[in-house]
Amino acid sequence: MKRLTIISAFILSSLFVQAQDKIKIEESDYGNEQVEMADEFRKEGKIYVLTGVICLILGGIIAYLLVIDKKVSRLEKEIKKP
Repeated sequence: MKRLTIISAFILSSLFVQAQDKIKIEESDYGNEQVEMADEFRKEGKIYVLTGVICLILGGIIAYLLVIDKKVSRLEKEIKKP
């Protein structure tokens, strides 16, 4: 019953979602001339800090997943041994 309620809620909520209108892509859209935040980060040299932080977080997540995978593999081997 709970599963049916959740599925019904997702179906009903999708009825209220409207698609975005199509807009014409122009040549100026490819220039990224209106991204003020990225321009400010580049001017102040903070774009490298941002890139470094993102790489550090991504590296930490990957390392965590590798450690967890090793632990799970070890536990699976212990369970399979009689």
